[in-house]
Amino acid sequence: MPSIVKLLIHPELRKPTPPPQRVDLRKVIVAGMVAWAVALVVLGVLAAVGRVSTEVVVTCVAGLLLGCAGLLWERRNRRSYRGED
Repeated sequence: MPSIVKLLIHPELRKPTPPPQRVDLRKVIVAGMVAWAVALVVLGVLAAVGRVSTEVVVTCVAGLLLGCAGLLWERRNRRSYRGED
């Protein structure tokens, strides 16, 4: 096995880079949105009874909005991030 220094000096000796894995980011984004929605419901109830501040509810709403933005980005860029150019 070549040393690190030798690999840095001679990059052609390195193993070829494996191809990127194809992932479905929709599943990842939707899973995050579900987590934010569950947190919103739980913390919304706790905020209604005065146990937590409304800031945590606003944070959950922001998480859901960022998830929506993520879904829009995923839809527009699906071909490029999956390597289907």
